[in-house]
Amino acid sequence: MLKGKHALVTGSTSGIGLAMAKALAGQGANVMLNGFGDAGEIEQIRLGIEKEFGVKALYSGADLSKPDEIEEMMKMAADDFGGVDILINNAGIQYTALVEDFPVEKWDAIIAINLTSAYHTTRLALPHMKKQNWGRIVNTASAHGLVASPQKAAYVAAKHGIIGLTKVVALETAETGITANSICPGWVRTELVEKQIKARAEENNIPVEEAAKNLVSDKHPSKTFVTPEQIGQTAVFLCSPAADQMTGTSISVDGGWTAQ
Repeated sequence: MLKGKHALVTGSTSGIGLAMAKALAGQGANVMLNGFGDAGEIEQIRLGIEKEFGVKALYSGADLSKPDEIEEMMKMAADDFGGVDILINNAGIQYTALVEDFPVEKWDAIIAINLTSAYHTTRLALPHMKKQNWGRIVNTASAHGLVASPQKAAYVAAKHGIIGLTKVVALETAETGITANSICPGWVRTELVEKQIKARAEENNIPVEEAAKNLVSDKHPSKTFVTPEQIGQTAVFLCSPAADQMTGTSISVDGGWTAQ
């Protein structure tokens, strides 16, 4: 379905981002990975995608807190792919503390990576998308883009901001072949969430699996984690012809969290 399209997925060396990159590659899209990690492991992931799906896979180690590195990444995509047809803004970091205790540098980093980076990639991708009158922008928001939780001021602010940015881009491109949508996952058992599970287990002196069950049950009526693959397939759907008239929306994949 996406053969000949070129996708950039930020924060895609693991977790949700990697699942989305693989899902798009599975539909024939060439992909550019981005993120941090062991260089050898990332190269194996890149080669594995090329071998499994028969597409071209690139990698950029751009630090998304730095606009000049984002520009270099987008230039690399333009030079190698001709431009970005599908932009997935997925990169994110987390830190928890009460507002009055929240370190200023942590606030700045979360806003930069979780929100501002999406502005930079979007502004740089849009000229190519407008020129060809086709493009898909999919932003990984969160259930926390729709509701709040204590001690997550920066993350909640950034994810609410992502949804707002998505809506503005959708309106500005409404008469083109470009769409912009957000996916709002609930708890997905990624490395980011594993840290919160382990912290809960230590705090309450309970086994990790019990802490995981308690964590997901607190928010998900389904009492089940969302999988990265489910998010990946949601992204594929948003890139399909069936979603041509879906723009400016926020799709919740959260086990019923935000229905409460």
